[in-house]
Amino acid sequence: MSNHDILHQTGTRIIELDIEGMTCASCVARVERKLGKLDGVEASVNLPLESAQVKVPANVTDQQIVDTVNATGYKAWIRESRPSPSSTVTYDGRAGDDGVPEHDHSDGAGVMRQHASKRGTSEHAEHGAGGGAQGEHPEHGDHDARAHEDHMHHGPAASKLRPRLIAAATLTVPVFAISMIPALQFPQWGWVAGLLALPVVTWAAWPFHRAAAINARHFASTMDTLVSIGVLAAYLYSAWQLFANPMMTEHPGMEAMGGMSDGLYFEVAAVVTTFLLLGRFLEANAKAKAGDALKALLSLGAKDATVLRDGVEHKIPAEQLVAGDIFVVRPGEKIATDGVVTSGSSAVDASLVTGESVPVEVGPGSQVTGATINTSGRLLVRATRVGSDTTLAQMGRLVSQAQTGKAPIARLADRISAVFVPVVLVIAVITFVVWLALSRDLNAAFTAAVAVLVIACPCALGLATPVGLLTGTGRGAQLGILIKGPQVLEDTRTVDAILLDKTGTVTSGKLAVGHTLALNGHSPADVLSLAGAVEAASEHPIAHAIAAAAKSAMPDAGPLPAVKDFSSAPGGGVRGMVALNGAGNGAERTVVAGRTGWLEDNGIFPDDAQRQALATEEAGGATAIWVAVDGKPAGIVTLRDTVKPGSAAAIAKLKELGIRPMLLTGDNFAVAAQVATAVGIAPEDVFAGVLPEGKVDAVRKLQSQGSTVAMAGDGVNDAAALSQADLGIAMGSGTDVAIEASDLTVMGSDLGQLVQAIELSRKTLTTIKTNLFWAFFYNAIGIPVAALGLLNPMIAGAAMAASSVLVVANSLRLRSFAK
Repeated sequence: MSNHDILHQTGTRIIELDIEGMTCASCVARVERKLGKLDGVEASVNLPLESAQVKVPANVTDQQIVDTVNATGYKAWIRESRPSPSSTVTYDGRAGDDGVPEHDHSDGAGVMRQHASKRGTSEHAEHGAGGGAQGEHPEHGDHDARAHEDHMHHGPAASKLRPRLIAAATLTVPVFAISMIPALQFPQWGWVAGLLALPVVTWAAWPFHRAAAINARHFASTMDTLVSIGVLAAYLYSAWQLFANPMMTEHPGMEAMGGMSDGLYFEVAAVVTTFLLLGRFLEANAKAKAGDALKALLSLGAKDATVLRDGVEHKIPAEQLVAGDIFVVRPGEKIATDGVVTSGSSAVDASLVTGESVPVEVGPGSQVTGATINTSGRLLVRATRVGSDTTLAQMGRLVSQAQTGKAPIARLADRISAVFVPVVLVIAVITFVVWLALSRDLNAAFTAAVAVLVIACPCALGLATPVGLLTGTGRGAQLGILIKGPQVLEDTRTVDAILLDKTGTVTSGKLAVGHTLALNGHSPADVLSLAGAVEAASEHPIAHAIAAAAKSAMPDAGPLPAVKDFSSAPGGGVRGMVALNGAGNGAERTVVAGRTGWLEDNGIFPDDAQRQALATEEAGGATAIWVAVDGKPAGIVTLRDTVKPGSAAAIAKLKELGIRPMLLTGDNFAVAAQVATAVGIAPEDVFAGVLPEGKVDAVRKLQSQGSTVAMAGDGVNDAAALSQADLGIAMGSGTDVAIEASDLTVMGSDLGQLVQAIELSRKTLTTIKTNLFWAFFYNAIGIPVAALGLLNPMIAGAAMAASSVLVVANSLRLRSFAK
């Protein structure tokens, strides 16, 4: 039973929330903890995306979820409801031309703009499954009139922080100069410094104070609490000192060497505020860049389409296309949506979607993908998938789901963040008390306590995992690699064996009929025609090749004979009743095509001579298919496949990564061994003659031997094995079923991209672990150093701001991951 079925039976649903006001990992922990207190509710909150994915039972309403988050001190909007995390009903959010969601802050209802087009009718039926009172459908609001915010940040956007940062920097420079340089001091300079610093610690620092106040109302504390207390304490203590002794700065130089000796800390309050605003500003910009890849992906779609109606061309918005529409694609234009070519031939550049640079030749009957570019001829295309059903929408969905997930390695950071701020507040108080008791120096005690407050940074801990994941998955999408979730990153690190499905993965999968051997008095042309007629109803690559060869051999390129009572067995063969062309009496033949076992299942047993003929063909490295007519063998059709140009190099690279490549195929051993030798796979690592259920057994066998197994395939008959494997990799030229069952999806068909996917996943995991290490290390070292009085609060503020920026900057290095 699928997760989809289970969720529908139990009434459990998955809803997406947008949450405004979170600033650090402590906020994330609070929201998750509060939601987790609702019976049966599980939440995963993502800081840089300001979003949450919540599993909700039937007895809890969407409004309860929203109210719970709002009661925690933040603002929440329902993004949408959908039946399961793996459902392909709707894309979950970052939408519109620039790939970001839109909020209507006037009424609190989350109105999300669609990423590629308005969602189809089927989505309306599914949308209500969660019963979300607040989950307004994109088409229900005047979304084009709504201002939108970029949710690739936490806290205020860079545009909102810029004026505060400029004002703070402008006022902080003279405050710092007057306080720290005796030569610039003048009578009563302390009052001037206090007045200049006042707008900095009030208006410029308002985002910190506001967040701290909101959390304080709910008896909670976050990073903003530490910053707000530190800045206000420094300023108010200085103001108190100045009012208590108005003449303390009457003469220049009385506050020699910077106000750190006699109780004025105006420059500390101003400099710390400015550094932290600068850090937030740089961080917001950097995280926006981290989300650029997803935005670029979602903006690939064509804006307009030229639809053909009653022979007349009409230009319409691409979002208005419906399945079945015939639309025109001229050279240089983007293909508006997924479809099938009905007329014309061309080469299509699919590099934006698949990552493969070589254009693909297409003609009548060829599948084309929306957002790819028609490079040469004029095409007529029949739309097959529109709106949220398109390949581009599915890619966006998969990437977004991956980015909202939470890696196991992030759980420790979450647990620490949950208690981080209260612990730091306690440490600051203890620092102040101990310093005061031991040194009797109020200024020294105050300086050390403020430094502890200012240097502590749960923010870096909270950003370490999601920003790395955001950048890595976004870069993967640009390269045609879709990582389904953070757990996949861990799996790629431990994989030591990979099963490669031969057809379509290692080889081109584009089989061509070599020749046809006729038996029992039949002619080769009849055998091919009858086989082609029954194979035309199958989706297997072998069936496509035989049907294409039969059709091209028909006189005057006429149609293949009609078939009825068609049946097939995955990995076995096909069977059907074929009407003979030109037979006025409606004569029909029962045609069975497939492997020896399939013929025997249908009561057909070739004799020894016929079996020898088949063996001879297979020994030459060909794939041989039986064709039986009316219960007797009628012929053998042989086909040959070619190894993809980059397969050998990719397999060599897999070995360098410490992964043992193995070939898995339903073909005979002779064919499989020939391909294995060509690409560098050892003969003992070949699984030949394997049926679909046998592929699952092959995976289990390796797992029972202690291997962590990856499986790569592209067909319907690979889906079970992809699910069984520790790491399932679907080659994107394959079926939706295979992609749904996998953990990694490679949108192209080149085996080199598979290697690249594993390398990118491992690189992303390494980046996340590096981020976490430095975030932990920074706090583990910084707080004790500050408590010992060895750190000026201004330096502590700069270090704290730098810690978050460095974590994000380290993650951004993934953007340069090369092809």
